[in-house]
Amino acid sequence: MSKTLILIPSRLSAARLPGKPLLEINGIPMILHVVKKALSTKIGRVIVATEDKEIFDVVKESGNEVLMTGSHHKTGTDRIYEALTKLKFYETEYIINLQGDEPLVNPEDIINLNHLVVKSNCELGTMASKLKKKEDIENQNIVKVTTEKELTKNNLIKANNFVRKIDISNQINFYHHIGIYQFKVSTLKQFVMLPQSINEKKNNLEQLRALDNDIDINVVLAGSHFKGVDTKEDYLDMKKIMEYNKV
Repeated sequence: MSKTLILIPSRLSAARLPGKPLLEINGIPMILHVVKKALSTKIGRVIVATEDKEIFDVVKESGNEVLMTGSHHKTGTDRIYEALTKLKFYETEYIINLQGDEPLVNPEDIINLNHLVVKSNCELGTMASKLKKKEDIENQNIVKVTTEKELTKNNLIKANNFVRKIDISNQINFYHHIGIYQFKVSTLKQFVMLPQSINEKKNNLEQLRALDNDIDINVVLAGSHFKGVDTKEDYLDMKKIMEYNKV
């Protein structure tokens, strides 16, 4: 069995865009676009974890793996941990938490993240891309990560902080955070047992729970720049891009 398992948490009740996993692009629900990208990495098994029967049925009928979880979870990370405990894959060493609303994720970036995390015996890894547009820098829906050094595609660099609003006048190494995480299984267990931190609740950023509890997050530069789908406008933009390019 592969050292790494890819889990995709998915639910219909997103605050800003309810039902988004099943919104169609090129006639295919968004969640299935993400599953297809994950499978193409050939890293390991890919399983959707959901609380919604509608998502369960769509994924199951497509011939892909899916697991029902409880509806009480506050975060996607809590959901994938429940899925892991139900699966009982004792030989799994790493879990990739892949967001179900990022259908433009580049499989090569996921492969690179996995390679570096496993090679470095890293506790927790994630990705970021360069911020080029002024409106993206100012957009508080786009989460930024600041790092100790300049990011590269070949090295993991420690994150200093994750923020929604940033003062670029006194920041050098800041990037668009891509919400894909790779946990060592033992670190995932440690993380979900911790209470939500004040910073996490205030900023609605669960990665701050790790930093607030001295769990290092290491970041690698993604080769491609893309945004997830948080709003109806994001969905319409994504739909336009993917349908134009027949992705």
